[in-house]
Amino acid sequence: MTRPVLHVTAPIVGGVPNYVADLVNDQIERGWDVAVATPPDGDLAGQLEGSEAKVLGWKARRDPGITVPTEALRLAAIVERIDPDIVHLHSAKAGLAGRLALRGRHPTIFQPHGWSFDAVDGSKRSAAIAWERLAARWTDALICVSADERDRGAELFDAPWRVIRNGVRLDAFRPAGKEDRRAARDRLGLNGHPVAVCVGRLSHEKGQDLLVEAWPSVTRHVPGAQLVLVGDGPARKALEAADDGDVLFAGHRTDVPDWLAAADVVAVPSRRDGMSLAMLEAMACGRSVVACDVGGAREALDATCGALVPAERVDLLAEALVERLRDARRSEVEGLEAHRRAAAYHDFRTVAESVAELYADVALGRTSLAPVGEVAPAA
Repeated sequence: MTRPVLHVTAPIVGGVPNYVADLVNDQIERGWDVAVATPPDGDLAGQLEGSEAKVLGWKARRDPGITVPTEALRLAAIVERIDPDIVHLHSAKAGLAGRLALRGRHPTIFQPHGWSFDAVDGSKRSAAIAWERLAARWTDALICVSADERDRGAELFDAPWRVIRNGVRLDAFRPAGKEDRRAARDRLGLNGHPVAVCVGRLSHEKGQDLLVEAWPSVTRHVPGAQLVLVGDGPARKALEAADDGDVLFAGHRTDVPDWLAAADVVAVPSRRDGMSLAMLEAMACGRSVVACDVGGAREALDATCGALVPAERVDLLAEALVERLRDARRSEVEGLEAHRRAAAYHDFRTVAESVAELYADVALGRTSLAPVGEVAPAA
């Protein structure tokens, strides 16, 4: 890249900022000039502090609304100032404001990290789909983090698809054995009872309410079992109100590997997801995972390393958790296989290399529609 690569994202906490930070750091190591436009009050700006990336404050809300035209103008000014080789837009808001601002004037990559039209219904869903159809003409490549995410989009509109499955930094999320679990619980002040951990933004889409609803059934079969919710978000007050006293709200944390190490099992009850980064991080740490069968979960997780349950089935979610909290040996064996799969198929270094290859294709004008059913390139 002779000119900067510009990453743009609006979410300020959670998986998307972490993904972008990892990608930016990899590209800096490659010797690239990298700039990032992001709200200044979010995690990403702090994560990149002290790095060689140019961090540019972009005032933008997470959700669409009347502020979009102003946000697009702000972003257009940043693009004009940076004059990048590639603009990489992450998440729905950046994809909306960014493609409105650019309209094909710079090579543009869009990565939704979960479709916006899956979060709404009725006229809002129709409008979101219509926008994606229109904006695809201003998109040189559209990265999906799972084949499922690509297929859901391809049913509705044509785009220059690339599937690059989500990955995890194996140096940051390492296998944790029995001694690691004990040490982590001591550091975190947890008792010796079985522990289930859920990591993610506290929101309707992440499904923590399903987990809280399931928990009384879990504790009837596993007395003293504790549920830990790691993260914060708009659903916290409602979740706290529904808690019967067995849920620990850990809040927003920077020591996520410690919480995963402390867990007997990790729950991922999402109602929708492209491919959960929290799930992959738990797998890399050698943890058995119980996840709802949404998005790309099935592409990463199978019966050898945990359980997939239908979305919104609180009874089956509780049953799968009980089985693993009562059978430590089973959870341990599943965790070992989970780590093997994460290391074999979801190493973030492979993700970063695939993104770099895609950038080269976009810069040289070599992108084309990837036929549905074909994954190229994939982690």
